[in-house]
Amino acid sequence: MFDKICRDIRAVRENDPAARNLLETLLCHTPLHAIMVYRLAHQLYRWKLPLFPRLLATVAKAATGVEIHPAAEIGEGFFIDHGVGVVIGETARVGKNCVMFHNVTLGGTGKHQGKRHPTVGDNVLIGTNSVLLGPIAVGSNTLIGANSFIIMHDVPPNCTVVGTPARIIKQDGRRVDRPLARTAEPE
Repeated sequence: MFDKICRDIRAVRENDPAARNLLETLLCHTPLHAIMVYRLAHQLYRWKLPLFPRLLATVAKAATGVEIHPAAEIGEGFFIDHGVGVVIGETARVGKNCVMFHNVTLGGTGKHQGKRHPTVGDNVLIGTNSVLLGPIAVGSNTLIGANSFIIMHDVPPNCTVVGTPARIIKQDGRRVDRPLARTAEPE
């Protein structure tokens, strides 16, 4: 857990020009505070402690405006810029070195049992106000533009996705213009 927190701190320093020094980063970067509390709550959740992980998450949400369920799985080097309004659901998975901006939602549709939230690969950037709903997969090395809306559609790796509804505009370095592939509906 400590190694992941150190990598998260490094991610702030690498991604945020306003993070001028380590002390300022540790004391003033509220999304980092939310991530650090999440790391602790997630460990407690894995140890099957009742109530306390959710209580920590609730306190972090009230203090930072970032809501991360303790059961979510988030890789190291996670960076949230500005943070307020970020929601990461219980069965969400986020890979390594991902960046999210404010008002991003990794949520469910209410139609699924078990895995209900998105799985995001490594090195993914998700822009402001983007909404990703359902047990979808977002491939590694993908950019999701601001205000994109993705519900029940997988996103392939190595692409840029924009719009509402979201469309692929770039894949593997080439310009394209096509819709996303629909994810299988629940049975």
